[in-house]
Amino acid sequence: MKRLLIVAHAPSPNTRTLRDAVARGAGHGDVENVAVTVMAPLEAGPDDVLACDAIILGTTENLGYMSGALKDFFDRSYYPCLEKTQGLPFAFYIRAGHDGTGTHRAIESITTGLRWRQVCDPVLCRGEYQAAFEARCEELGLYVAASLDAGLI
Repeated sequence: MKRLLIVAHAPSPNTRTLRDAVARGAGHGDVENVAVTVMAPLEAGPDDVLACDAIILGTTENLGYMSGALKDFFDRSYYPCLEKTQGLPFAFYIRAGHDGTGTHRAIESITTGLRWRQVCDPVLCRGEYQAAFEARCEELGLYVAASLDAGLI
């Protein structure tokens, strides 16, 4: 059984809906050999990253940057994971009230330092909340989990 970790900052009903959509996609019935764990960034840590086979990150855009909670997750996990998780497949989504550019750049900078392998384009949910964001997040979860299940990542 492969392990997919979803670490998502979800402080509002809308962001919880997006997190749940990612988890729903990852738990799709056609994905048979992937166990999905969903954690808040303040609960997740290096041991969780070391135990997973792929990770999906989710964050809000806060002042043009990732959430403080996701940054805290990276701060606590970076060095313990640095030499042990190189090549870890990952994907991410951003709930951005503006453009998400700074958040996108920050996540890519940290994950490049970790030498993680981005397996698909990020899902950027920009501007006013739209129900279409949920479908895009669900597709992200399904894509990563199905790819992990099939041995593609």
